[in-house]
Amino acid sequence: MAAYTLPEGFTEFDMFTFGTALLVGGLLGFFLNAISIVSFLTVKEMRNPSNFFVFNLAVADISLNINGLTAAYASYLRYWPFGQDGCAYHGFQGMISVLASISFMAAIAWDRYHLYCTRQKLFWSTTLTMSGIIWILSIFWAAVPLMGWGVYDFEPMRTCCTLDYTRGDRNVIVFLKMRSKLDFNAPVFSFPAEHCIAPKPFNTSVPLRVMLMCWGPYVLMCIYACFENVKVVSPKLRMVLPVVAKTNPIFNALLYTFGNEFYRGGVWNFLTGQKIVDPVIKKSK
Repeated sequence: MAAYTLPEGFTEFDMFTFGTALLVGGLLGFFLNAISIVSFLTVKEMRNPSNFFVFNLAVADISLNINGLTAAYASYLRYWPFGQDGCAYHGFQGMISVLASISFMAAIAWDRYHLYCTRQKLFWSTTLTMSGIIWILSIFWAAVPLMGWGVYDFEPMRTCCTLDYTRGDRNVIVFLKMRSKLDFNAPVFSFPAEHCIAPKPFNTSVPLRVMLMCWGPYVLMCIYACFENVKVVSPKLRMVLPVVAKTNPIFNALLYTFGNEFYRGGVWNFLTGQKIVDPVIKKSK
């Protein structure tokens, strides 16, 4: 067995606990999002522009699940076995997943606003264009740290990698401030369906609250790092926040796949072979 040194502030039990949390969350999210993806690909009736946004969200989230499972594997080893280049790739892949996931949540909210409020039909050309733009921008901004604006490095447990928010240099601070505004604040304010007075069969505030619950503490820590030395915060707490954030794909699958009246019928059809009639949207008076 290769020799390893435990990271500062962590015990053997801590490594096992965090690894188990990442493993359970990653496997559950992977399973739920895999059902969403396979259902869309196999059930012909599901393939419409609105569901395509949900499908892309599941693809982004399952990618984040894989990122978490890799971290779980390294946590059980007690060290990162893939080298510094592997760390950079791990952070890059995780960042693409996060940016795409949050963006597709905003796209779904935008679609629902028009579905229930303006009654405007979503066309495939619009959906494909928006999806392409989201993936291209996600890959571009995730690649920026590889080109020197920001940097990917180890998280406190040194078994997973992300954008290094602990460096106090101006280069990293500017990047963190800009990304927090574009990738978190902007999607938060793009959930317009909550303000629609038309009747709708879902609680539009729940997805936003869940996103804030999962990602809010982590984003606040990154913002805090722009002004103060975040290393004074306990390494365990700095590790808990990204682990909590990585549970977001589980909630997304429950809300957007199994809680979506237009999507869960296709999932049920895939799992049981029984068809469910799509719900009818009542016109507001």
